[in-house]
Amino acid sequence: MYHHQNGSLERRAQASNGDIATNNVVTVISNSNPITTRLLGSPRSDHMPDNYEDLPLDFNPLVFTSLERHLPPHVINLSKDVKAHYMSNILLRYLPHSERTRMQKQKEYRQKIILNYPPLHKEIYTMHSENFFTPSFLRAMKANTAASFRSIMAEPSRGIYTFEMLQPHFCEMLVSEVDHFERWVHETKFRIMRPNTMNQYGAVLDDFGLENMLDKLMNDFIRPLAGVFFSEIGGSTLDSHHGFVVEYGTNRDVDLGFHVDDAEVTLNICLGTQFSGGELFFRGVRCDEHVNTETQTGEIFDYSHVPGHAVLHSGRHRHGARPTISGNRINLILWCRSSAFREIKKYQREFPNWCGECRRKKKERERVSIAATKEELLKRELKSAS
Repeated sequence: MYHHQNGSLERRAQASNGDIATNNVVTVISNSNPITTRLLGSPRSDHMPDNYEDLPLDFNPLVFTSLERHLPPHVINLSKDVKAHYMSNILLRYLPHSERTRMQKQKEYRQKIILNYPPLHKEIYTMHSENFFTPSFLRAMKANTAASFRSIMAEPSRGIYTFEMLQPHFCEMLVSEVDHFERWVHETKFRIMRPNTMNQYGAVLDDFGLENMLDKLMNDFIRPLAGVFFSEIGGSTLDSHHGFVVEYGTNRDVDLGFHVDDAEVTLNICLGTQFSGGELFFRGVRCDEHVNTETQTGEIFDYSHVPGHAVLHSGRHRHGARPTISGNRINLILWCRSSAFREIKKYQREFPNWCGECRRKKKERERVSIAATKEELLKRELKSAS
C-alpha cells in the first residue's frame, strides 16, 4: 500500500536518522512483528502530528495524521517516512493482496470516470460552507463547543441526534448533479458500482469527484460533533469515509432491510424531494457478538425524514428503512470511519460499554451479585440473632 521509491524506506530512514534507536525501529518495521508493531490505546493529546499529503500513499493521508497520535514512544519522534511505513504495516494487516488489488482497480475506475464525466454544478465540488449549510448549523460549528452543538440538536432516542443542516438550494443542486450523472451513465453505457450490496439505485459520490468535498465535510464538521457525542467509538479520530446517495420510490429501491453500517459514525441527510413513507427504524446499538439479539423496549425508535435535516448515529446502531409509499426520496449518506478505533478494538478484552446488550448483561450481573450479597448478609444476621 505504501510505494517505495528511490530505494527502500529502511535505507532512507538510516540515511536521515543514523542513531541506533532508528535502526532498531526499522528492523522491527521490516520484520512486521505483530507484537511490537502496535499502537497506544490512548492518543497523545499534546502531540502535533505531521502532514502526510506530500507522500505517495494509497491510504488517505488523514489516516496517518490521525494514527500518529497513537504511535509508541520509540517511533513517534522519528522521520515522517519511517512513521508512515510503521503505520502502513499496521494498516496492511487489514488488507490482504486481493484487497490491495481491489483498491488499485477502484482507483483506476474513479480516474476513468473523473476524466470523462462533465460536472453540472462545479461549485458543489469544493466546500463552500456559507452556501451549503443553514445559519444555525454554521453558528454552532463556529462556536465549536459541546454546548453549541447540543443547542441545535435533538436526541429523540439514546444515541440518535437530529438537526437542521443543509440549505434547500444545495440539496437541489446535489440532487440535480446526481441526476445528471445518472443520465451520463445511461447515455455512455458506463457500468458503475452502486453504493453497497443492499441498494440497486443511487451513486457513490466519491467516484465522480466529490471525495475531497466530503473529506472536508467529515473533518471540519462531522468529526467535531462525533468527538463530543461518539467519543467512545472513535468519534474524535474519524479519518476516512464512504459517501453516497441512495434513491427510493417509483422505479427505485423501495425499502432497506435491517442492518448495521460499515462505519463508526453515520451521517444521513434527506435531500428531498416529494415523498411519503420511508421512515427509518432503529433497534439499538450492538457489538459483533450481540448484533442479532432481541431489541429491548427502550431501543425502539422510528424517524420520519425531513428535507435538509440530518440524522447522526453510530454505525453499529441497527436500523432499516420502511417502504417509500409515494414520490421519490433521496438521501445523502456519509459513513465515517476511524482506523485508530478499529486497531484498538482488536485488543479489546471486555464487552464494550457502547453495546446495549453488553450494558444490559452487565446490569443483570450486578443485580444478581447485589441480590446474592443481600441474601448472604441476611443469613448472617439471622444466624447471629439465633
